[in-house]
Amino acid sequence: MDQIDQLLANNRAQAEALPIERFGVKPTLHLAIVACMDSRLNVFRALGLQSGQAHVLRNAGGVITDDVIRSLAVSQRRLETREVMLIHHTDCGLLSITDDGFRAELQEATGVAPAFAIESFSDTEADVRQSILRVRRSDFLLHRDRVRGFIYDVEDHLLREVVVPEAG
Repeated sequence: MDQIDQLLANNRAQAEALPIERFGVKPTLHLAIVACMDSRLNVFRALGLQSGQAHVLRNAGGVITDDVIRSLAVSQRRLETREVMLIHHTDCGLLSITDDGFRAELQEATGVAPAFAIESFSDTEADVRQSILRVRRSDFLLHRDRVRGFIYDVEDHLLREVVVPEAG
């Protein structure tokens, strides 16, 4: 059995064991979270969240890309989220690659240069600040003043806030 088949079996068992819950499409905390896809970061467990409370958007690095802005715009303009929480983490895989090096690796392997930015970084705190500023400066978002960024420590599981002055 491959991994996906095992997950499907897990889903069937969970569906039988879980009570049927009815959630509206709008998150009850009016919160959107952008986090890294790292499997060590369980966003719901780390924050004590339950289903239906927040939108959780994940990508490599938890960086703010055009597609994240697109999702946040839908989240805010149609689904009434008002706050954005950004979560990067210690020991991120994007710290170990460079944009140019990874792009070259992909091009060598496929014959095609990727059209997307890799968004690697060498300083996690600086990248959180940049992500905060990208959200604050996006005209597509309604609630740009309620964005906060954090670094999750994969060892002790605590969040440390990264502050950017409001003028930033």
